[in-house]
Amino acid sequence: MKDHSNRRTRLRWARLLAIVLAFGLIAAACGSDDDGDAEEAPAATEAMADESMDDSMDDESMDDSMDDESMDDSMDDDMSDDMMDLSGTKVTVFGPESSDEEAGALRDALDHFAAQTGIEISYTGARDAADQINAQAAGGNPPDIFIFPQPGKLADFARDGHLIALPDDVIAAMNEHWTPAWTAFGDVDGTQYGIPNKSDLKSLVWYKPALFESKGYSVPGTWDELKALSAEMIANGDTPFCIGIESGPATGWTFTDWVEDLMLRFHTPAEYDAWVAGELAFSSAEVSGVFTEVLDLWNTPGMVFAAGGSIAATPFGDNGQPLVDNDCMMHRQASFYAAFIPEGTAFADGSADAVDTFYFPSVKGDQPVLGAGTLVGAFRDAPEVWEVMKYFASSEYAEVRQQAQTERKGGGLSGFLSAATNQDPSVYQPLEQSFLDILQNADVVRFDGSDLMPAEVGAGTFWTEGTAVVNGDKSVAEATQAIDDSWPQ
Repeated sequence: MKDHSNRRTRLRWARLLAIVLAFGLIAAACGSDDDGDAEEAPAATEAMADESMDDSMDDESMDDSMDDESMDDSMDDDMSDDMMDLSGTKVTVFGPESSDEEAGALRDALDHFAAQTGIEISYTGARDAADQINAQAAGGNPPDIFIFPQPGKLADFARDGHLIALPDDVIAAMNEHWTPAWTAFGDVDGTQYGIPNKSDLKSLVWYKPALFESKGYSVPGTWDELKALSAEMIANGDTPFCIGIESGPATGWTFTDWVEDLMLRFHTPAEYDAWVAGELAFSSAEVSGVFTEVLDLWNTPGMVFAAGGSIAATPFGDNGQPLVDNDCMMHRQASFYAAFIPEGTAFADGSADAVDTFYFPSVKGDQPVLGAGTLVGAFRDAPEVWEVMKYFASSEYAEVRQQAQTERKGGGLSGFLSAATNQDPSVYQPLEQSFLDILQNADVVRFDGSDLMPAEVGAGTFWTEGTAVVNGDKSVAEATQAIDDSWPQ
């Protein structure tokens, strides 16, 4: 890692990451304090991704190959100077990341900070963390810090009095590394409760460039070109897409991501915002038409390879291997999906089997982008808790986490991405930096719509009714009306 005293590097990286200010459009359009539950802070459905990965994780394990010396060099001066002696204190962290790679890297990053401060920090990850935290909070035994996979849930916990508002010094530390466009998602009715700690870009399609070239396929630039390319692939005996929407209690969120991305492509940002706020019904021609557009594509004979036998029965995380094995030509999924590509896969290096991404095509020639993220919130008011919260807010955490996750993945892409400013760009692979380029060139940026909706809809009927139409159990009209009926009054 480069020396953190290199301010020129920091400034160059800060300019690159300044693009996340575009997310201010979301805060303006979707974050009104007056809109209540219908317009909660955006969140990250993809954090549920861990559900289809191996949950086993040895709490005692530590990647021996981590370069402790380089980690020590990365310690920001403002994190170490004038810090009170907190040796022997304990902080518990709970969240949805539970795979060896992701939970392991998160632990590595926390262990790094523990070594600097003497705080004993433990992380527990569970695929159903979002459900468990409800019982823990109700029973009076929540963790000190929870990683919220849906920031709208953070808002609910804050309004119910479970979370502690951030002290001024913690807010100041957060603001050093995150733009207002991102910190706004942890603001609940004018009070800051959450700190962003992860970012994701969703409008991506994974593919193998050399395979495309060998078959004479070109990267599509529009939705119509994507459909034409898919028809050409089918005619040639190739299967265009790998698709699976199974994700345990979150089954269906992959379908909702497709709907959200196409809502941004077929309709205006204002219509997207109205839909998220409950002002444009699911049963409207605009939204039901997008449902139909997705289903017509997926149901085209020869269009989909489903490793589990059907789209609804295939775990969303099981699409990486068939993509590498050429069982399909493309897979639409977020930047974090790099963590689900088989270990040892080359990324964007020009080799025959390398995997790369292209931008999920637009309809009208513009470049809208769907994004997401997670936040941390505190349940206990104590100096050691706030120091860990400050660390989560820092560029240092992002760098250490990125390095650790890259190492645990065996090199290449980590599946982790952070929009924190002042990071050392050398910790990211060129392809990961290209994800930021997509954000930089975006005409419109919006967060995952289901995470903006009331939980009964965004993490409920949108998923279940979406799964029903994918399975053919309901028509689009029946499913969209059922979603509308579930919207809280």
